[in-house]
Amino acid sequence: MASTSKKLIAQNKKARHDYFVDDTFEAGIELCGTEVKSLRSGAVNLKDSFCRFKDGELFAMGIHISPYEQGNIFNKDPRRDRKLLLHRKELDRLFGAVNKKGFSIIPLSFYFSGKWVKVELGLCRGKKLYDKREADAKRTMEMEARRSNVD
Repeated sequence: MASTSKKLIAQNKKARHDYFVDDTFEAGIELCGTEVKSLRSGAVNLKDSFCRFKDGELFAMGIHISPYEQGNIFNKDPRRDRKLLLHRKELDRLFGAVNKKGFSIIPLSFYFSGKWVKVELGLCRGKKLYDKREADAKRTMEMEARRSNVD
């Protein structure tokens, strides 16, 4: 029986700043062995990543997984497109949502679920500049309130 513990590998903090996350999905990701070893050391960058449909399948693009130090000839291209593993119903739902105006699929985080690497995908709408300013102001006010309660 597989363990259901989740160990966070990396988060895309910029995604929550730049987008409103309407819904989240858990997806598997197709990786080679040396990429998994790099992920175990946390050598991944999700900053400019996004997802796109090709031939009815969903691919993650722009994810940078650093080459494994001892991987030599087995290392793959760090920025290659990686296939995401979802059920057909989930793919159809995401495809329909992306075709609506302003929706994107953005990888939010990587984590280990037992021995499997999973990706949390967000169905996102872009924020305007004034939305970002409003969120920053709200966060600043909350931090100041916490500081004043501690003192």
